[in-house]
Amino acid sequence: MNRRGTRIITLGHGGGGRLMHDLIVGELLAASDVMTERDLEDAALIADGRFAISTDGYTVQPLFFPGGDIGKLAVCGTINDLAMRGARARWLAVGMIVQEGFRIEDLRRIVRSIRETSAADGVHVVTGDTKVVGRAAADGIFITTTGVGERFAEPAPSATAALPGDRVLVSGTLGDHGICILAAREELSLAQSVQSDCASLLPLAEAMVAAGAGGVRTLRDMTRGGMAAAVNEIALASGVAMQVEEDAIPVRREVRGACELLGLSPLEIANEGKLVAIVAPEVAEDVLAAMRAHPLGRNAALVGEVTDGTPGRVAARTALGTLRLIDLPAGELLPRIC
Repeated sequence: MNRRGTRIITLGHGGGGRLMHDLIVGELLAASDVMTERDLEDAALIADGRFAISTDGYTVQPLFFPGGDIGKLAVCGTINDLAMRGARARWLAVGMIVQEGFRIEDLRRIVRSIRETSAADGVHVVTGDTKVVGRAAADGIFITTTGVGERFAEPAPSATAALPGDRVLVSGTLGDHGICILAAREELSLAQSVQSDCASLLPLAEAMVAAGAGGVRTLRDMTRGGMAAAVNEIALASGVAMQVEEDAIPVRREVRGACELLGLSPLEIANEGKLVAIVAPEVAEDVLAAMRAHPLGRNAALVGEVTDGTPGRVAARTALGTLRLIDLPAGELLPRIC
């Protein structure tokens, strides 16, 4: 609320945590006549489940960063959202809002990145839109991508499918993207060697599904709100609890150091090339082996288990053997990272 008591949107509403969840459920779902809170997946299934569709907007600053740029980020983000529902991206729509005064050379660089990233996964940009706004109105350039993909997984992985006894896997080190962006923006020498993990997760997801078949219950890329948001959303949607082992969660030394210095949690920092998977116990070892055999999953780890405790409750066992709750992040920790 502002000083007059009027409810307003804050940066925290876009951070991937509790405020964003409440905004979507309390306000934005009213736009749909078919969606409910249980439909808040990475992508929606359409055409009797044969295809999936997803859309997302990107406003990262800086626009160019170690490991990628806003063009690569936008394409990978939509490819990944489709892959998390077991769909292979095929067609992409790209919308750009460009600020007056933006350098043509920078625009060309971003367009090249969109083309190259799309081509790497056989995705075709088939339509788009461009708007130009006044100076200081768009912070350079905003990009929205909408993708349609063909299903390759049966059944489709879903945030509502986790069951007690299932295992929790993560594909690699947490927090690389968020700390990379923060270091590039604020010139933090402690984390300047960290590159963004921005990447298409489609090949990894395909390998996991091939290894685990119907035992791959849930896939979720850990973007805004990081792992903390992802596992909480899954626990709430499935009506289950989870317990993870803090020491089993992979985090780079540089990222951990930056988080300790800044008072942040690696579990709440955004990633753009990492996923969390909920898999049936009988296929967990096969799926984990398939992940570790792929370049994007070489640091994959089994980090926890789904339980039949209080629905929506996620806890972490610490190095001291105690349990602490992992809640949805409260608000915006690192603005403008995706």
